[in-house]
Amino acid sequence: MNGDPSTVSARRAIEALRSGVPNRDAVRVLGCNQPEVEARFREQLAGVGAATDADAQVPGLLVAGGFGSGKSHLLEYLEHLALSENFVVSRVVISKETPLYDPAKVFRAAVESARVPHGSGMAIPEIALGLRQDSRPYAALYKWANHADTAVAAIFPATLMLHERLNNDPELAELIRNFWAGDPLPIARVRDRLRQVDESAAFSLKAVKARDLTEQRFAFVARLIQGAGYRGWVFLIDEVELVGRYSLVQRGKSYAELARWLGRIEGLQSPGITTVAAVTDDFALAVLQRKGDRDYVVAKLRDKGTDEYMVLAARAEAGMRIIEREAIVLRPPTQEMLVQTYELLKGIHARAYAWDPPAIASADLAMTRAMRSHVRRWMNEWDLKRLYPGATVSTEEHELRPTYEEDLSLEESPPEPEDEQDGPGSGH
Repeated sequence: MNGDPSTVSARRAIEALRSGVPNRDAVRVLGCNQPEVEARFREQLAGVGAATDADAQVPGLLVAGGFGSGKSHLLEYLEHLALSENFVVSRVVISKETPLYDPAKVFRAAVESARVPHGSGMAIPEIALGLRQDSRPYAALYKWANHADTAVAAIFPATLMLHERLNNDPELAELIRNFWAGDPLPIARVRDRLRQVDESAAFSLKAVKARDLTEQRFAFVARLIQGAGYRGWVFLIDEVELVGRYSLVQRGKSYAELARWLGRIEGLQSPGITTVAAVTDDFALAVLQRKGDRDYVVAKLRDKGTDEYMVLAARAEAGMRIIEREAIVLRPPTQEMLVQTYELLKGIHARAYAWDPPAIASADLAMTRAMRSHVRRWMNEWDLKRLYPGATVSTEEHELRPTYEEDLSLEESPPEPEDEQDGPGSGH
């Protein structure tokens, strides 16, 4: 490959566009053609600081689009925008390994995928390295973690305090950072260290349920991010439509989690976090209406008869209402946009391979097709004509539609380890 940076970047962009998987170079080339979403997202970012001060969460955004309409490209664009605004960003793709109804697995995926502005390593260690005990953001973090009304277990302020003082114990410092990232923590090591620094009386380390610990990790890491000087934590959740293939109860739990992630559950806010989620544009019709979730999910959850499921039913209803009424449908490309994109990609292909790509008849600018369909067709034709000059090229396409048939194998991913066996605490 040519070592010229512009050529390398052009080829990376072409590879991404050819495969339909957006990357930084492809996003830089195509930009964003969804001005309403971009404007709303910028408002979200601008509001995170004030919302955190008010112990609240900025309401998130749900976008909807058909297969190939550019949802993943849009999320990639929003990721780079958020990074440029000094936010830590996590891209979470809903899958068998990361089901939306399981907060512990979503947390793991969020931590593993998190990107730190100007960073290149694992997020939690990089964030921890950015903690400055003499800074105002760190002072705010320490005050929050140690406040009597803060709803996190004593293990969090205890490990934060110890992390300050562990210059001579790098092994325990690493164990603490791994605990913040989701691993179990040998609580005996923490108790021993607290005794050594005469702080054991300050923290009462008691057992806490694994699910509660997951929720507290979200709260703590969001504040940790801000304590290290970043503006907040952005969640970008892709392929929410996979929820349609879960069993009825798990679909209900997923709708409830969607509402929570988007900050729409009163009393269950995540200060410091703001979210954009993406779903297919036919989900409301195909799953909530035709499949009957709007009628059956809430009733099924209420039939369980417990207070927990009654609360879950109300949250699931809120999630379904967001999908039905609040999703922003991605706008299709205009004629002008298609012409501009065609000319832009023609120039990128020329730079990538040092040739003059021939014109494609009519440039195939039908606006009824998804942008990805246009882009991949242009890429394929130029690739083939470059490799086989003079050959006649024709492209045949078949539309792919998601299926919403139940697939219980999607609910068979391995369980997360139970942190409560280590006995992290629930009180200061």
